[in-house]
Amino acid sequence: MICLGIESTAHTFGVGIVKDKKVLANVKDSYTTNSGGIIPVNAAEHHIEICDKVISGALSKAKIKLKDVDLISFSQGPGIGHCLRIGAMIARVLSLKLKKPIIGVNHCIAHLEIGKLLTKAKNPVLLYASGANTQIIAFEGGKYRIFGETLDSGVGNFLDAFARHIGLGFPGGPKLDKLSKEGKNFIELPYVVKGMDVSFGGILTNLKQKFNSRRYTNADLAYSMQETVFAMLLEVSERAMFHCNKKELLLGGGVACNTRLQEMAKKMCRENCSKCFILENQFNVDNGAMIAWLGLKEYKDGKRQNIKNTEIKPYWRTDEV
Repeated sequence: MICLGIESTAHTFGVGIVKDKKVLANVKDSYTTNSGGIIPVNAAEHHIEICDKVISGALSKAKIKLKDVDLISFSQGPGIGHCLRIGAMIARVLSLKLKKPIIGVNHCIAHLEIGKLLTKAKNPVLLYASGANTQIIAFEGGKYRIFGETLDSGVGNFLDAFARHIGLGFPGGPKLDKLSKEGKNFIELPYVVKGMDVSFGGILTNLKQKFNSRRYTNADLAYSMQETVFAMLLEVSERAMFHCNKKELLLGGGVACNTRLQEMAKKMCRENCSKCFILENQFNVDNGAMIAWLGLKEYKDGKRQNIKNTEIKPYWRTDEV
């Protein structure tokens, strides 16, 4: 069975094609800026402009025709409403045109399930670190549960906000990762862990104040920020692993591409005799393959939807699935 999945929760429009348990194609195009962040209406217009090219590219890479597709899946939420609507609209059109079933899936769960498909992880705790989302997720007691999360912005949005403040543009995470490698001096920053939750708002304000003072180099600020924030994320991840009695950690989301976060996660797992699983970057960032895989998985598990039930869910929580 072949599923075509459409991802459009934020700045990325992606199309993935999965046949059974094999990823045949994973093509994407992302909205970027030289300054500022995501402007939702502009990101949606970007998705409209490039959707045909991305769909055609995925079909070409998979070496199939559109008529060969058996199922259409799309990211139903959570995400930016303007962007979600584009993916949902395209999925509905394809479903009606091809007379094929349609499945809307939860974007956060898709990150976890693609990780389980493409690694040897069997029952991991997922550190899901992306732009709008920062959650510690595990399947426990018969459902997906959030064991810790951000109390304000997602870690990716936090990174992007600081990058914008120092003039790096969007997306800023990869640029900060590169810049941090030039840092030599650790600058003490607020460390905000509240139980199993984390908060980034105060740290961002503190970083902006330090940058505006001109007393610190951008490299040292980037280095210190990553060391502090990633330690926070791994502290709550480690605690969740012990609480759930799990010996596997899976990194997911765009921030999981950060090389320093990967190093720290591997070290934490080694010290706890646990395993750390990290996907290729193309599957960490928002992508269509994870949407296709979860759509196929849920369809085979008996889930069915009609067009009337495919409304977008911008605030759809992981633990509501």
